[in-house]
Amino acid sequence: MPPAPGAETAAMTATLRVLRPAPHVLAFYDGRVPGKRLWSEASNWLDDGAYALGIATYAIVKDAHALIYDTHISLDHARLIRRTVEAQGARHLTVVLSHWHDDHVAGNAVFADCEIISCRLTADILAGKRAAMAAANPPIDPLVLPSRTFEGELALEVGGLPVLLRQADIHSRDGVVALLPDGLLLAGDTLEDPITYVDEPERLAIHLAGLAEMARWPITRILPNHGAEGMIASGGYGVELIEATRRYVEKLLASRDDPALARMDLRSFMAEEFAAGTLGYFEPYETVHRGNVDEVAARGWGEVE
Repeated sequence: MPPAPGAETAAMTATLRVLRPAPHVLAFYDGRVPGKRLWSEASNWLDDGAYALGIATYAIVKDAHALIYDTHISLDHARLIRRTVEAQGARHLTVVLSHWHDDHVAGNAVFADCEIISCRLTADILAGKRAAMAAANPPIDPLVLPSRTFEGELALEVGGLPVLLRQADIHSRDGVVALLPDGLLLAGDTLEDPITYVDEPERLAIHLAGLAEMARWPITRILPNHGAEGMIASGGYGVELIEATRRYVEKLLASRDDPALARMDLRSFMAEEFAAGTLGYFEPYETVHRGNVDEVAARGWGEVE
């Protein structure tokens, strides 16, 4: 069992909001709090990435079972998640990791006594990054690795509710999304509002193919790990988020050969989608956008590792 909350736990999770975007689904949303930092004033992945942009992880809770989709940005966040689902009667907990990035696995140790599922590639990447994550700021130490892996698809049940895990090579080559029977998609970082964070610029053409495939799935609503709190609380995004993401990636690729496009700020770059309300403008993503443009320009995208 995770330890009882103390002063540190209360401070780290003081701004966390528990949302109920769909039946049997909880969202644990933190960040997008002006002027607030959780870890330190110095540059770090938690404050300057996940917290500044806003992050949600999810739990599917039904009867005595819970599926935890990502373990959040700290052990304290993970402890709060565990206490919350157990307070709702969950006694059989399973963790699913959407991909290997720090802000999705930092709380794994709180669930060390539970089954932790990922695709095989996520497990391999995490095993190779243990030392780097232990030395990160803030450190993830210990990093508890997945205890079960799969490739392609994996069908699960949460209290009798079918959940289909499916690999999706979007944003990160090891992405895993979760599909619920009513068409609700837990999207991890494969989709993000307002724009994706480019971590693999050399593989953007592959990510475009992944988005095209996703657009054919029977999706009705989308819950991403990074997005606007209000949209997540109200049930998530429509399928048009997939097309908006595809358009953004295509324009990023085009910006390599179009200096005027490369110079645009985010508001101008995706002006049509912001005007239509498909995406919600959030100023901190200007830095993300500029980094994306620079990454594509510097590293290219034609050569796939």
